Amino acid sequence: MTRRRLRGLSEADRALWRAFAAEIVPLPGRELPPEVAAPVAAPPALPAAASLAPSPPSPRWTPPPDIAVNAPPAGLDDRRWRDLRRGRIRPERTIDLHGRRAQEAHAAVHAFLAEAYADGVRCVSVITGRGSTTEGGVLRRELPHWLNAPDLRRIILGAAHPHRANTGSVHLLLRRRR
Repeated sequence: MTRRRLRGLSEADRALWRAFAAEIVPLPGRELPPEVAAPVAAPPALPAAASLAPSPPSPRWTPPPDIAVNAPPAGLDDRRWRDLRRGRIRPERTIDLHGRRAQEAHAAVHAFLAEAYADGVRCVSVITGRGSTTEGGVLRRELPHWLNAPDLRRIILGAAHPHRANTGSVHLLLRRRR
């Protein structure tokens, strides 16, 4: 068994704690502990040339790119994408949004996708309809925006129309649950 080395708080953590603790009123008969002064060490002097060089980017988590219907997503192999785009992956569940207002449809899509993901479903179909205008209906235009919401974007791998002639239906490939 390895022992973990405990590390102290950084100066930024101490400052954050002091700011938080300053707003707290102690219970009667209790007082806040006195502040412990941290030893201040002088930062090592850097050569002038090194201070002007840009620092390397910090390794951070970056959100996945936005989902666009019929655009190949990052992280999905070509064969799976081709099968999704051509309608070869059959949806396990379908939701039809015909006759719903945008707000009702948004709530229904959100609940539908959350439930499908919780049940471990891999492919679902969302039927928005083509719409009556040349640009498409409101639901068809809004669906990509709904899919790119942070809570839904993390569970969706890709979105594609299952057939070129049927733009009123979108198949969504969901991520596997961990």
